[in-house]
Amino acid sequence: MSGTSRRKPWVVLGVGFLINLIIGILYIWSIISKSLINDLGWTSKQASLPYTFVTVTFVIAMAIFGKLQDTKGPRITATIASILLGIGIILSGVFISPLMLIVTFGIIAGAGIGTANVATVPPAVKWFPPEKKGMVTGVSVAGIGISAVVYSPLANSLLHSVGISKTFIYVGIGALVLMLVLSQFLTNPPVGYVPQSERTAKKQVQKVASTPVPDKDLKDVLKSSSFYRLWIMFMFSSSAGLMIIAHAANIAKVQITWEGGFYMVILLSVFNAAGRIFGGLVSDKIGRINLMRIIFGLQAVNMLLFTFYSNIPLLAVGIAVAGLCYGGGFSVFPASVMDLFGMKNFGVNYGLIMTGWGLGGVIGPMTAAAVFDASKNYDMAYIIAGILLVVTLLISFTFRKEKATKS
Repeated sequence: MSGTSRRKPWVVLGVGFLINLIIGILYIWSIISKSLINDLGWTSKQASLPYTFVTVTFVIAMAIFGKLQDTKGPRITATIASILLGIGIILSGVFISPLMLIVTFGIIAGAGIGTANVATVPPAVKWFPPEKKGMVTGVSVAGIGISAVVYSPLANSLLHSVGISKTFIYVGIGALVLMLVLSQFLTNPPVGYVPQSERTAKKQVQKVASTPVPDKDLKDVLKSSSFYRLWIMFMFSSSAGLMIIAHAANIAKVQITWEGGFYMVILLSVFNAAGRIFGGLVSDKIGRINLMRIIFGLQAVNMLLFTFYSNIPLLAVGIAVAGLCYGGGFSVFPASVMDLFGMKNFGVNYGLIMTGWGLGGVIGPMTAAAVFDASKNYDMAYIIAGILLVVTLLISFTFRKEKATKS
């Protein structure tokens, strides 16, 4: 293999990581929302609606543009995503009103986020050998997990120096230019390319190559019970992580009377990214479903204990575990979709699975908000999340052993 060929997989993976870092602006919406309320006098509901629309538009775009990625390739798909995201964020600063922000950020930018998400994992996976599938998906999506560490200080600085409108415009211009450039490096390997394994014996590589996963299209996937089980597992498991992400700062304020919830958001972001990388690596070793069982069990215990985290160190541990488990799920679910349904139609198939995440984004945060409005604490929300995770754990045991250990 030439030096260029050896470098190319890592270039594509690195580009995917950077694009996912850029689209992670969604993870600092609490900072933007706070500015909309304090500086522009918006209600909490008005400031929350663009975020809610993104979680819906995100998964719809993944399902629609996932097909484009499967047929036309990642470069054109990511280029479209760059334009949608950049223009959507810029227009959010130009026409800043409750209604327009739903359209510009919630729909246009949200479509860009979903489209970019589905354009980054497939090309990277195709450049690497099958036994690195989990690692590749984990590193690629880790960009989203770590994005808050980059965006939080940037957004805080811009909001204080130039205001909310120009913050949107500056971030939008930066995202548009950077993603347009990066997108040109997202390419599939040439026809006939076979990734070389450096860690396994030649015999093992030949065995993997001779028994490929059958590629299933949307029609076949919808007939498979595995799809519905994965969908429910993704929905229930992500709802717990998204609940903590959406309420981390307020949990710190209410539960331990601490105004430093910003630091918990940063901590969650770091462990979210670590979980994506670590989860991908571990799933390559022990199997996707086996890792899911560990994630669901650990997160269930964590949620049921969350009400007892009564000081900063204990809450930090709970936040870290929640971020680690949530991030781990985001590496193992896309790899599982490839294991079960093949690579050819991954874009549309994973986009369909991601609708479960979208619904989890409504269940988790909204349940916590309703519980807090009624009781002024999150105790019952933790219990509900814990029960959903126990159900998810039980569903994972319905997969056959060979599917659980496959990688």
